[in-house]
Amino acid sequence: MTITTLNNYIDGGWVPSETTFKALNPADEKVIAEVPASTATDVDAAVTAARRAFADWRHVNPTVRARYLHTIGDIVKTRERELAEAITTEMGKTIGEATGEVDKLAKAFHFYAEEATRIHGEVIPNDVDGFASMVVQEPIGVIGAITPWNYPLELVGWKLCAALAAGCTIVIKPSQYASLSPALLFACIDEAGLPAGVANLVLGGGETGPAVAGHPGFDKLAFTGSTATGGKIARGVPAAKPLTMELGGSCPMIVTDRADIAAAVAGAARRGFRNAGQICIAINRIYVHETVYSEFVDRLTAKVSELTVGNGMDPTVDVGPMATRAGLDVVDQHVRDAVARGATVTTGGTRIETLAPGNFYQPTVIAGCNPDMLVMHEETFGPVVGVMPFSDLKNAVDLANGTEAGLAAYVYTGDLAQAHDLGRLLDFGNVAVNNVDAGIMNAPYGGRKGSGFGVEHGKAGLEGYLQYKHLRIRYGTGQ
Repeated sequence: MTITTLNNYIDGGWVPSETTFKALNPADEKVIAEVPASTATDVDAAVTAARRAFADWRHVNPTVRARYLHTIGDIVKTRERELAEAITTEMGKTIGEATGEVDKLAKAFHFYAEEATRIHGEVIPNDVDGFASMVVQEPIGVIGAITPWNYPLELVGWKLCAALAAGCTIVIKPSQYASLSPALLFACIDEAGLPAGVANLVLGGGETGPAVAGHPGFDKLAFTGSTATGGKIARGVPAAKPLTMELGGSCPMIVTDRADIAAAVAGAARRGFRNAGQICIAINRIYVHETVYSEFVDRLTAKVSELTVGNGMDPTVDVGPMATRAGLDVVDQHVRDAVARGATVTTGGTRIETLAPGNFYQPTVIAGCNPDMLVMHEETFGPVVGVMPFSDLKNAVDLANGTEAGLAAYVYTGDLAQAHDLGRLLDFGNVAVNNVDAGIMNAPYGGRKGSGFGVEHGKAGLEGYLQYKHLRIRYGTGQ
């Protein structure tokens, strides 16, 4: 990597912080960068810059905003390999998955560049003559964005692209476990010549996040992360303001007796173990009809046992390290809890000590689970899935709906009536049937219940950064 000392990006320039911390590669725990430990003073400087820039950026012609976004998207694509290597180095996902993330980031810039020119209003009829009512959408203002480490660029991009397209300015605080790739992204933004203060980056750890969340200068907060942290932010905002929160998942999958078992196994292996299971929409718990349960478990066990684990820079590796030691401990706890309660580990189930000191865990399938086990009602956020049989489809739906999670659910069935019924009954913001891609860029993506509120992606994601204004003009004598 070419960047070893990182700086904040504030008001169009790189700004060091007085103190720093060391960022580590989770594959070998070697130091990869010195990162600013930004203080409340740093955050305040970024907010001040964003407020100053908003006065002009809000009135910039949408076609001009679109050109900036297209330019940044082009630069991101040109620097795709560099950005992907930064992702893999700092949080562990395989280089193939990291490259895919950068590609989707570039597409997000282009998508919202086009949406910037489609912010429309309407004319509302009045009940008397001589009046015209126009409803227009205007940018909310200055956005504070806090993003996690599992998709360190894509989740920044969803907020950054939509906010800028809407005419907002933004201050982004990424996870302390993923600072390198966001810094490189802001190098792309700087190269594109985005006006100073429109997009700002403050890096840091424990002190920085609360400084952003509690700053009175933001007009909206956008957060992606754990349910617990999201709750603290929602309770602690200094004044009433819009919030968008995409929180934890613990996502269920239902496999009915009419499912294509081979397809269901392939989907479970992909969405359960991609990014080492560190995805908010990862499959965590699987409910399988008793008539196909044994076949499903056998096939899934065989497929997962073939996954290779190692440094994500190796293109032959299927699963990289977990990003943090704390996450590794949670995975270990969930597996041990399930075994203690009578479940059976059919493959995996232990840390990979031969790859120490990296944060590696064997891809794990746990069969014979019940609802009381942690893996079946808490988000594991690691390379583990729990599987249990069911006999009654209504009971499977009740179990799937029976947690606070409401982000995504998955169904495999060859019965069209079951597909529609389950899509209607599952209480989740996203339901994928016979596939495991619960989100696409041009459709709303968001959770409900304990998984958050508000949406990202698509036109609805853009509207989250806009507010309505009713302009009523009297132009005649009227009645």
